[in-house]
Amino acid sequence: MLRVTQGVDAVVHLGGFSVEGSWEVILRANIIGTYNAFEAARRNGARRIVFATSNHAVGFYRRDETIDHRAAPRPDSRYGVSKAFGEALGSLYADKYGMEVVCLRIGNVNPRPMDKRRLSIWLSPRDLAQLVSLAIDRSVIRFEIVYGISGNKRRWYDNSNAERLGYRPQDDSESYAEEVLGNEKPGADPRTELYQGGTFVLAEEGGDPTRAPVKAQGPKARAAKKKRKGK
Repeated sequence: MLRVTQGVDAVVHLGGFSVEGSWEVILRANIIGTYNAFEAARRNGARRIVFATSNHAVGFYRRDETIDHRAAPRPDSRYGVSKAFGEALGSLYADKYGMEVVCLRIGNVNPRPMDKRRLSIWLSPRDLAQLVSLAIDRSVIRFEIVYGISGNKRRWYDNSNAERLGYRPQDDSESYAEEVLGNEKPGADPRTELYQGGTFVLAEEGGDPTRAPVKAQGPKARAAKKKRKGK
């Protein structure tokens, strides 16, 4: 990181392990890795860092709540904890070293929203490009948290802080709502439907966070399974 941050004015830090994982993986990739990015940028005199945090830093807020950039972290996973750490680190580097830090609490970036939950948190590629460009070029920045979402009718976030900085989203997930809701399958765990973080509130390991979590099995169920396999 010391090598790649030489001679740059701004760093856009998008790297990391982007699903739930073991503590060792999250620590190495998302906590130590994020510290290395911030510290290397500081040592080399980069004035600004744009940090990709996540909706999972606040994933244990309920879906019937609307939160803004001042909401305290309520991570839904070790992954979410690592993103809350990155936000706190950014605040430290802004206050202590005078760096300019913009934290993007990204929802989900895709050409189109993939499911009901992501109708609320979808971020189109062109809206992401606008947000990143704004975060790099906007003057008079110290430390800011904004939500990385498009102008979705179903959003859970008050993104007025991003709008204050000049963000004007071009897209809205609502144009995909009928198709997405028509393809929704019933049977999701009620806890994943209650909280904004979705399946991350139950996930223990990495993999596809859009898949339904595997239900824990008791001793009798495990014994029966072994018996069926001849073990």
